[in-house]
Amino acid sequence: MTPRRLALACFTLMAAAMPAAAAPAPVHVHASLDRTAIWVADRVTYTIDIVCGPGVDVLLDDLAKEKLRLNGLEVVGSEATATTDAEGETRHHLRFVLTTYRVDSPSLSIEPLSVRYYAHRPGQRQQDVAPAGEVPVPGAVLAFRSTLPEQQPALQLRDDRAAAGRHAFFAHAGQAGGALVILAIVPATFIGVSAIGRRARGTPRRSRRQARQDERAALERLRTLDVAGEEERRRAYDEISAAVRAHLAAHAHVPAAALTASELDAALAASGSRTPRESVAAFLAACDEARYGPPQALPSPQACRDALAEAEQFLGAR
Repeated sequence: MTPRRLALACFTLMAAAMPAAAAPAPVHVHASLDRTAIWVADRVTYTIDIVCGPGVDVLLDDLAKEKLRLNGLEVVGSEATATTDAEGETRHHLRFVLTTYRVDSPSLSIEPLSVRYYAHRPGQRQQDVAPAGEVPVPGAVLAFRSTLPEQQPALQLRDDRAAAGRHAFFAHAGQAGGALVILAIVPATFIGVSAIGRRARGTPRRSRRQARQDERAALERLRTLDVAGEEERRRAYDEISAAVRAHLAAHAHVPAAALTASELDAALAASGSRTPRESVAAFLAACDEARYGPPQALPSPQACRDALAEAEQFLGAR
């Protein structure tokens, strides 16, 4: 064998004996905490960054907050974002906000977990792709720090001592306060009764005076009504009925505006008023029929003028 052939054979044997270059991992995972120790109710953020090569992605269901295995911690918030660059590389960024409300956990930790990944071809549905493998997600351990003394066998959250007695002055202050309240109620009651009496005595005089002024204004208004058209006559009957009912409410002291003609007749009889209730009830019933009846039941202009004259008699016009 020539030296050249011998050197070529040695090189071939050396190349065969060398290990093959490792292929780049399809998925890279990095996990971290933003702090290494917390107190009760503090917040800590557990971040997971996953970089997937072109055509590779992970099952995010494996990274749901319900899948985290926590010792002494609980999840209070989470969010996940994903971006894909022009080369097809996908980056997942997941944040989990954790806290603890317990004081009896000696250690706080997040256990490692695994996330599956898959490689898919263009046009292939995700549900048709079988997982190609899984990668581990590292866990983390947190130190628990508190202002409470360590190695304390029991936490005394309540004091068993009895409450200290009050000073004698404060013990009698409640009785004195009650007596002062009673003394203040008596003059206030007399003042209130006097004010109600003055108002009750003054109201009827003012009401009668105001009623007379309203009646005079209503009469002046009724005398100027134009009853030539149908709409004008209906409005005239509205004003006639309102004026007569207001007169009865002021002088007979019955809620005339809220009663029908028959109910008003009964109310006048019960009140003992000297108002001619039969004629008033019949007059208001005729007004209501003109106000709410069909067009053919609307009285003529002359009948409306007669109703105006009758209303003036009820209102006491001379």
